[in-house]
Amino acid sequence: MKQKPETDIMKIQHEEKEGNGRHFILGDNGKTVAEITYTSRTKETLVVDHTRVDEDLQGQQIGLQLVKAVVERARAEGKKIVPQCPFVRSVINKTPDFMDVLA
Repeated sequence: MKQKPETDIMKIQHEEKEGNGRHFILGDNGKTVAEITYTSRTKETLVVDHTRVDEDLQGQQIGLQLVKAVVERARAEGKKIVPQCPFVRSVINKTPDFMDVLA
């Protein structure tokens, strides 16, 4: 049986360095258990290229939460998202509220 993540423990964090960034979640052992990565190739876009959620956490909307975090970042920075990751592309295409950030 899959364990539900503890929202108090499993918070989405962000890091960015030299135009590359990621939103991620750390497990109890400090290991990254889920992440979404992007690059800022231009001042106007975030190219989202990868999403990963550990197998034992799949099916719990963690990937969606990571996409939401990137969408919020794009909005805050006035940028558009170029979804190279198939998962991100699918989520954005299925979520009308996210269409405003689609490049």
